[in-house]
Amino acid sequence: MELLTKELRQKFPKWGTTGNKDPKDVAVILKFFDPTGSWTWYATEFDGKDIFFGFVRGFEDELGTFSLSELKSVRGSFGLGIERDLHFGKHTLAEVMERRL
Repeated sequence: MELLTKELRQKFPKWGTTGNKDPKDVAVILKFFDPTGSWTWYATEFDGKDIFFGFVRGFEDELGTFSLSELKSVRGSFGLGIERDLHFGKHTLAEVMERRL
């Protein structure tokens, strides 16, 4: 599965434009997840090259950056890679921070 298509790239707002907004007003564009683990990445911005900004659920829950190249390189249990949630729908940053979506 392609983690980031051309169409999805175009949905991201300009890099650096959501940081000062209320999380209720920030759209989560993509959700990535480890199908054999507990890590989840919610992308709200993309720099157009490799870096996302968003919310990460892992050992800790945090806002920060993560890279497409790193997501592509991860191999979990059974050799499975990170996947994009094809059925995620429309959610705000506030929603994903408050509950597990």
